[in-house]
Amino acid sequence: MSIFIITGMSGSGKSRAVNSLEDIGFYCIDNLPPNFLLTLTQFAYETAAVKNLAIVVDARSKEMFSEFANELNRLRTSGIEYKLIFIDCDDQVLLTRYKETRRKHPLMDADNISLEEAILKERDILQKIKETADYHFDTTYLSSAQLKQAIIDVCEESATSRLQLKFVSFGYKFGLPVDADIVFDVRCLPNPFYIEELKELTGNDKAVYDYVFSFVQAQEFIKKLQDLLEFSVPLYIAEGKSQLVVAIGCTGGKHRSVSFVNYLVDHLHFDDVNMVVTHRDLAK
Repeated sequence: MSIFIITGMSGSGKSRAVNSLEDIGFYCIDNLPPNFLLTLTQFAYETAAVKNLAIVVDARSKEMFSEFANELNRLRTSGIEYKLIFIDCDDQVLLTRYKETRRKHPLMDADNISLEEAILKERDILQKIKETADYHFDTTYLSSAQLKQAIIDVCEESATSRLQLKFVSFGYKFGLPVDADIVFDVRCLPNPFYIEELKELTGNDKAVYDYVFSFVQAQEFIKKLQDLLEFSVPLYIAEGKSQLVVAIGCTGGKHRSVSFVNYLVDHLHFDDVNMVVTHRDLAK
């Protein structure tokens, strides 16, 4: 049985994440008070009716949420294996989402504070939980389809108990991926954007890929990145890390960064590693 516990910032997309798991056969429970985690997971192990379980625990539990960390520890000491997923999002995007939906943040009424203050308070409450999570997802720039695929990728990785090595190409003009563990900047290399016949293409097109790696600087750069990852990824595996997010950025996230990600995925080979790719800003 696979058990995923989902938490994170209110408005960040936890419902979309759990819906994705429900679509692939998980039994899902949203807004569970943390005090029921042990009882529920023990019951799930004892019944054949539940094959895989996903549970959302978040600030809607109000005062009960303060017991979340203790309840997670109880699961561990009881021998219940689970993976903790943390869903995050930029504060300004959260503000916009709440204003668009006209919903109230769960901490506003209890503490009589503004939406901005509620978001900051929730982030402070969640910080220690975030640090213990097995997987982090930043939905600031992710579409619903991208988040769903990312969640499905995690399930496939978890089923085989392998490290998920996630490569993300991105554009600096759209912001850094906040869930990245390692970030490389390839803006120092010649930009295909200024070549008329390449401008509207992407790093997924051979013409752009060949142009990027036609320069000695790019060839040396990618070899050094490959060497670094071949050295460091086994260390992360030995340390027990579940997910490693490697982000590669260029100006717009369409040409150089995409080419670099595609090269690494094609040339890196590890045992017990599930490599996934997200070209975050390709459609922008």
